[in-house]
Amino acid sequence: MIHELLLALSGFPGTIFTWNKRAGLQVSQDLPFLHPSETSVLNRLCKLGSDYIRFTEFIEQHTGHVHQQEHHVNQPVQTGLHGIYLRAFCTGLESMLQPYRQALLDLEKEFLADPHLTISHANYKLDQFQLLFPSVMVVVETIKSQKIHGCQILETVYKHSYGGLPPVRMALEKVLAACHGVMYKQLAAWMLHGLLLDQSEEFFVKQGPSAGGAAANQEEEDEDLGLGGLSGKQLRELQDLRLIEEENMLAPSLQQFSLRTEMLPSYIPIRVAEKILFVGESVQMFENHNHGPSRAGSILKHQEDLFAAELHKLKQQPLFSLVDFENLIDRIRSTVAEHLWTLMVEESDLLEQLKIIKDFYLLGRGEIYQVFIDLAQHMLKTPPTAVTEHDVNVAFQQAANKVLLDDDNLLPLLHLTVDYQGKDRQRDGATPPQDTSPREAPPTGWAALGLSYKVQWPLHILFTPAILEKYNVVFRYLLSVRRVQSQLQHCWALQMQRKHLKSSQTDAVKWRLRNHMTFLIDNLQYYLQVDVLESQFSQLLQQINSTRDFESIRLAHDHFLSNLLAQSFILLKPVRVCRLI
Repeated sequence: MIHELLLALSGFPGTIFTWNKRAGLQVSQDLPFLHPSETSVLNRLCKLGSDYIRFTEFIEQHTGHVHQQEHHVNQPVQTGLHGIYLRAFCTGLESMLQPYRQALLDLEKEFLADPHLTISHANYKLDQFQLLFPSVMVVVETIKSQKIHGCQILETVYKHSYGGLPPVRMALEKVLAACHGVMYKQLAAWMLHGLLLDQSEEFFVKQGPSAGGAAANQEEEDEDLGLGGLSGKQLRELQDLRLIEEENMLAPSLQQFSLRTEMLPSYIPIRVAEKILFVGESVQMFENHNHGPSRAGSILKHQEDLFAAELHKLKQQPLFSLVDFENLIDRIRSTVAEHLWTLMVEESDLLEQLKIIKDFYLLGRGEIYQVFIDLAQHMLKTPPTAVTEHDVNVAFQQAANKVLLDDDNLLPLLHLTVDYQGKDRQRDGATPPQDTSPREAPPTGWAALGLSYKVQWPLHILFTPAILEKYNVVFRYLLSVRRVQSQLQHCWALQMQRKHLKSSQTDAVKWRLRNHMTFLIDNLQYYLQVDVLESQFSQLLQQINSTRDFESIRLAHDHFLSNLLAQSFILLKPVRVCRLI
C-alpha cells in the first residue's frame, strides 16, 4: 500500500487511491484493513496528491512540458488562458514542485531501506507541503477563474507572496522571478532595440494612443471649473498636449505608443513606466529612421551590450529590487535624453527652429503679415473656393519679397492652408481649423486660414501635428487681432482725410468709438506680444539652455504652449464667444 500511496502522490492513482475530478484523490472506502485514524492520515496526504495533480494538469495545459497521465488524458484543454507570462508562471510552478518530487523519491528510498516505517513517517516528511500547496493553489485558481493575463500575473503572484508563511513566500518569490525573466526580455527588446515583442498584448507598453481619456464624462468636460472660465476638458488639454495626437496624423517614423496601465504591476511606479516608454519610443524612432543604421544605433552611445548585461544581471537576482531597477532605467533614460538633446539643440539647431515658429506662427515677423493682410484682404473676405489657397500663398510670397525676407530656403517649408467645403483632407501637412465645423462652409477665408510647416527629422518628435495645430489656434487668433488693428488704423486714415469737412454729431460718436476700440486693440496687441509671447519665449530659451535633457525640453515646450493658450485668453469662454471681425 505504501507504494500505491507514493504513486498516487506522484499523480498516478490506482485502486486503493482513486481519483475524482470534483473530490480529488481519496482513499477507497471498501478497505476493511484500514483503521479510521489511518484513513484520516491518508486522506490528509491525498490532499497533497490532489493539489499536485491539479498543478501538473495546469502546467500541461499551458506548456505541454509534463507527460500526460491517465486520469486526465481525455480532458479538454482550457481555453482563454495563453501568453508567455503564463508559460513563465508554469515554469516557476514546475520548479516549485521539484522539492516535492524529491521528497517522494527520498521516502521511497527510506521505505525500501526500512519496511517497518509507518504512514505517519510519510505524513511527517511531507508536512512542509501542507501549507504550501493550498496557498499556491489559491493563486492558480485565481488566474484560472479571473483569466488573469500578461503582466497582471506578476501582480497576482506578488500580492499572494506577501504573507506570514515563509515557505509560501519563498516559493512564490521563485515563481515571480521566473515571470520577471519574461519582463526583462521584453524590456531589453523595447529599450535597447525599439522592438515591442508583445503578440498577445501582455506588456504594459502598447502601440496606439492611450484610452484613458475616452471615458471622461461629458458633464465633467463641460463643467466650468472656476479657473477663469476654463472647463474640465480645456484644462485637461492644457495639462497633457501629447495625448491629443491622432494616430492617423503621426508621421510613419513616429508611431505612437502609450502605457497599458492595467498591466502595470503595483510595485513598479508609473514614473518608472513613463521613463521606459520614453526610452523605447526614442530608440524605436532611430531604428526606423532611414538615415543609416550607424546614426540610428548611436542613440545609446553604443552601450547596448552594457545595458543588456545590466538587465541580465537584474534578471538573475532572486528578488526584485525597485532601487536597482529604477537606477538602471534612469541611466538608460539619461543616456537617451542627453543624446536627443545634443541632436536637437546642437545638430538640428532647435533654437533657430523655435525662432521660425515664433516669427511665423506667433507673428514675430509682423511686417510680413501687415503686407499680407493688405494683399489678401479681397481674397479672404468671401467664402473660400478651390483656388483661394493658391492665391493666398502667392500673396504670402509677395509679402515676404516686399519686406526682403533674407532666408530663401524658408518659404518652401511654409504653406498657408485654406479649409473649404469639399476639400480633400488627406493632404500632407494640412491642419483643419478648430473654429468651424467640417460640415459647414466657413463664412470667410480668414476663418479657414491656417499655416503648415514641414518639420525636419528629428524635430518632428517635438513639433508633432497636434502641437502644430495648437500653434495654428494661436496663429489664427493673433492674425485676427492684427487684422482688426489694421482695419482700425485704416479707419483713422479715412477720418484724417475727412478732417477738414464739417462733421455731424454721429461722426463724433463714430470717432470716439473708433478711439476706444483702437485703445483696446492696441493694448491687447502689446500685452500679447510683450507680456505673453516675449516673456514666455525668453523663459523657454532659458530652460532649454540650462539643461541637457530632452524630456526637460519637451516639458518646457509643453508648458510654453499651455501658457500661451491660457494667458492669451483663447480658452476663456467669455472671450471665445466674442468673435473678432
